[in-house]
Amino acid sequence: MPDRATGQLTFIIGGARSGKSAHAETLVTARPPPWAYIATAQAYDDEMGERIALHRSRRGEGWVTVDAPLDLSGALEALPDNQPVLVDCLTLWLTNHMLAEHDIEAECGRLVDVLSRPCGPWFVVSNEVGLGIVPDNALARRFRDAAGRLNQQVAAIADTVLLMVAGLPLKVK
Repeated sequence: MPDRATGQLTFIIGGARSGKSAHAETLVTARPPPWAYIATAQAYDDEMGERIALHRSRRGEGWVTVDAPLDLSGALEALPDNQPVLVDCLTLWLTNHMLAEHDIEAECGRLVDVLSRPCGPWFVVSNEVGLGIVPDNALARRFRDAAGRLNQQVAAIADTVLLMVAGLPLKVK
């Protein structure tokens, strides 16, 4: 198991289109390459495929992309020590597990355990979904609640927490 002293966890949270991913990429690329980009998105439709392509096009040389729509914990555990990593994003990962009807509590517990032991500079992006109205259906409410719990757990173990608002990072922790 990696020694926590060798790693640092930065949690970047914010609303849709708040600049989370772009800011996280800037923080990661301030370190020497190679950089790992752990992607959790799956292209269920053309629009999502376009979003994925946009994110890929922003990244230049030096990035190694790892697709981990479900086994994010395994992807993180497989990283070499001291490699800068960007996980984008927890809410898509959570969506994938919910749609697959997996045990959300168990999956989140496993992920938080791995994130509590970063073996390098790790940057984790997530959406803040609890600032709007209460969703009108049970699945959306379950998702909002699960995302809120997961975000709280990750923020609690993170060394640094940044809240992105209109492209600006606000240090929360």
